[in-house]
Amino acid sequence: MNFSSKLIEEAVNAFATLPGIGKKTALRLVLHLLNQPLEQSEQFAEAIVRARRDIRACRRCHNLSDTELCGICQDNRRDGRLVCVVESIRDVMAIEDTGQYRGLYHVLGGVIAPLEGIGPADLEIDSLVHRVEAEGIQEIIMAISPTIEGETTIFYVSKQLKPTGVRLSTIARGVSFGGELEYADELTLGRSIVARIPYQTQGD
Repeated sequence: MNFSSKLIEEAVNAFATLPGIGKKTALRLVLHLLNQPLEQSEQFAEAIVRARRDIRACRRCHNLSDTELCGICQDNRRDGRLVCVVESIRDVMAIEDTGQYRGLYHVLGGVIAPLEGIGPADLEIDSLVHRVEAEGIQEIIMAISPTIEGETTIFYVSKQLKPTGVRLSTIARGVSFGGELEYADELTLGRSIVARIPYQTQGD
């Protein structure tokens, strides 16, 4: 791809570093911005800079937040006795879109995947155990993608939580095995949360 401007080339290369954005799409985005008023482009750039600079992890649930506690954790209408454990922030958004869940969340930050070098210590598992012990949580919903790594993670977390006596459940298998939670349709995901089932490990 030949460019008449070095600045355009640099902008295209910057956009092309984003996931799912190739050079042609990046060029369309750059040309679109060049056709907008300068103020609009400046607002666009400033929004990205502010997001990267000011957004942080909620100290309680590890969701994205503008402040120390995210909006969900600060919402007094939420049921603090119920916590849904998810892999990623995108899963929080997917479940929220269903409108079927009114408890709190805990974002693990991934799943146990030894082949990728991700072990229990790399995830927010210890902080989950601490929350259960400190906050009087009565039920944990394991809303983890139904993959081999996901099942391994659920098993490990359940073993860590067993001494606390908290009730464990998993989302109903309306979500197909091997699928990613964030790609499930809202109706299926919502029903899976509502129709959650008790989780039992071998020997329980």
